Order: sequence, then C-alpha cells, then structure tokens
Amino acid sequence: MPERNGTDDEIEQLAQAVAAEAGRRGLRIGAAESLTSGAIAVALGKADDASEWFAGSIVAYEASVKFELLGVAPGPVVTARAAEQMATGARERLGADAAVAVTGVGGPGEEEGRPAGTVYVAVALDGEADIGEHHFDGDPAEVVAATVRAALAALLHRLREG
Repeated sequence: MPERNGTDDEIEQLAQAVAAEAGRRGLRIGAAESLTSGAIAVALGKADDASEWFAGSIVAYEASVKFELLGVAPGPVVTARAAEQMATGARERLGADAAVAVTGVGGPGEEEGRPAGTVYVAVALDGEADIGEHHFDGDPAEVVAATVRAALAALLHRLREG
C-alpha cells in the first residue's frame, strides 16, 4: 500500500523533535543521502541548535560514491543492505553517534528493477541499524518529500527508543 507524502510542516516538526531529542541525549547526528540530494541535511540544519548536534550529511547520489566513500559493498544500491551500510558508513565517517541513510528510486522510471517510489531508510545507533522499506506515490519531488519525512520519523523513533 502506498504511503502518504511528507509536507513541509511535518518535516519541520520532525526535524525540531530530532533536535530536541539529540540535544537532550547529547548525541551527534549525521546522514547519508542518495535520492534526497541533501534535503535531509537542509531539514536538520534548520532545526534549533543544529550546530550543537548535527554533524553533517554525505550526499552519495552515484553508486560509486556509496561504494568508495561510505563503504557500501559493490552491487545493487536500492536495497536494505545498501541503506544499512550507508548509515553505518556515515556514522563512522562523520564521527556521529547516530546516522540516518536513504537510498531508493525517486522516479519517474524504475531503477535496478525497482519501481519509482521504492525507498529504503536505515538508522544506525549503538552498533545496530533499523531498516525500513517504503513505497511512495507521486512525482520525483513528492517521493523526495515523503522520503525526508520517513527518514526523520525513523530517526526520531530510534532516538526515543534509546
């Protein structure tokens, strides 16, 4: 079943909640982004006191950047495995306590045999990673907004979970 897309207000609220939780717990947060092209970093960077908890984001749009910079094993990159390796690689390279990563197909066509709107989100924290698979409807901009919302929601859930 397709999931709903994120709105700017929802994204801002989620980013503020991540900021509050990261500040409360004294955690540094990072990100690795593919199809979102830095949109997660924009959302987090606008949140309160970002300079105190946001380490940054690695935009790894090309597969070769995922392989070389984030340590993703060569092969398909629209997978749960790639998302997990991106999150772990970003956490390590950014010196962050936690990192969220996204990889997927923004559209309009399919990629690696996956339909547009297929997205994997991973959050690495405390040596473990949570991974989710999503299927969003809409044009590429709508898929990106939905992905940012899903990524921030997953990050917030993991931070609150401990």
